[in-house]
Amino acid sequence: MREIVFDTETTGLDPGAGDRIVEIGCVELVNHIPSGKSFHSYVNPERAIPPDAARVHGLDEAFLSDKPLFAAIADELLAFLDDAVLIAHNADFDVAFLNAELARTGRDAIVNERVVDTLMLARRKHPGGPNSLDALCARYTIDSTRRTFHGALLDAELLSEVYVELIGGRQAALALGEEPARTTVAVADGDLAVRARPTARAFALSQDALAAHRAAIAELGKDAIWLRYLAADAE
Repeated sequence: MREIVFDTETTGLDPGAGDRIVEIGCVELVNHIPSGKSFHSYVNPERAIPPDAARVHGLDEAFLSDKPLFAAIADELLAFLDDAVLIAHNADFDVAFLNAELARTGRDAIVNERVVDTLMLARRKHPGGPNSLDALCARYTIDSTRRTFHGALLDAELLSEVYVELIGGRQAALALGEEPARTTVAVADGDLAVRARPTARAFALSQDALAAHRAAIAELGKDAIWLRYLAADAE
């Protein structure tokens, strides 16, 4: 499954009043894992940037004066988004700005059905708690010390980590090889000691179950990985 976590920086709070996007950053997740692919662009908003907005994201008119207009990046952005699920924090805000820019270029709007709002996820999972991006980074011990200003790509990268935690956290991978024994696991308030089982746990399987298992494996072909385990058992 392909998902795109994205964030925008803007000249203000209301696209209906003429506020524009000045930066957009997107991070690709494949099966909830960062693929390493991203999209990022600053955008010339073709209007003045109020001082209050500049204090939030650190971008001013001089810096943005030679940056591309949104129309010039729209095709590349839409190609990157493709038909992926879109993830944003307070998604109504970002989607409203993105749709306003798309409308100016005669392109179709992003529909709400393909958008996931991490702010809503956070409010359901942590009702009553602070659920800003900074607060969620602190809750999940995600390093946000680089975030001196709001930056679209950095915020999208941080949000991608927060999103994975909100939907259940990173799961241990299925490993078929040997792994070193663990004696502790990390938890929010410190390390929790895990005692090793003194003897291996025995599983009672009937001969019928074993025979059915071997018959199923036989149908997988001579290169089936399970045959390695049968050979090891035989040894």
